[in-house]
Amino acid sequence: MQPDAPAVPIVVMGVSGSGKTVTGSRLAVALGRPFVDADDLHPPANKEKMARGIPLNDEDRWGWLDTVGERLAGGEPVVVACSALKRVYRDRLRAAAPDAVFVHLHGSRGLLAERMGHRVHEFMPVTLLDSQLATLEPLQEDERGVVVDVAPPLPEVVENAVTELKKDRHD
Repeated sequence: MQPDAPAVPIVVMGVSGSGKTVTGSRLAVALGRPFVDADDLHPPANKEKMARGIPLNDEDRWGWLDTVGERLAGGEPVVVACSALKRVYRDRLRAAAPDAVFVHLHGSRGLLAERMGHRVHEFMPVTLLDSQLATLEPLQEDERGVVVDVAPPLPEVVENAVTELKKDRHD
């Protein structure tokens, strides 16, 4: 792990198409940490619902968020890609991993829709983008985290995330 980065769990958050998985996996490499994609932790019923174009409700998410929280709190600091769209979801993750830092990947709706249109995702159709944007509650001042623009090329996005995380020295 880079010595200047906080030795805490990191959640790479944002709506679908923001690049959580690719950015999170590259950020994990840059920091010398394990990477976990929270999409892999969804139960089959959640995946089936989303694949049909039906947004998840809070009840669908609680057990999944608890599983993600367990991974965050599992000992060695990890990087987890997880939408964490609402404050209450982030609070649920912090209940398990109080020192977690959030990296909010932010981009315009047009850019996100374009990216989603160029990829194949197991259970997240582009039709769910608007519901995700409507659900998104940006990080609040009392939440430990940073916002990173996803418009630049991926290496720059990762570099910007590392730079911003190095500024976060609460550990």
